[in-house]
Amino acid sequence: MKNFVGPRIREARYRHGQKVTQEELAARLQTLGLGLDRTAISKIEAGTRPVTDIEIVAICKALDIGVDVLFTETRPDLPR
Repeated sequence: MKNFVGPRIREARYRHGQKVTQEELAARLQTLGLGLDRTAISKIEAGTRPVTDIEIVAICKALDIGVDVLFTETRPDLPR
């Protein structure tokens, strides 16, 4: 079963026309003490790697978004 959060993380990286690369996200996560590399982020976004609750919270903090963004059905401020 694929996760639905992964693709929403990818969408959040592109919000407001500002693209945060997977490598930039990985670097931000490092500063927060979470050791996810670009490959792990890619797998999470593809839905092929599970994502933990701790990782979700850190990713949201690194992207400056609320956790609800990843669990809300539609978000007008995120591209489709």
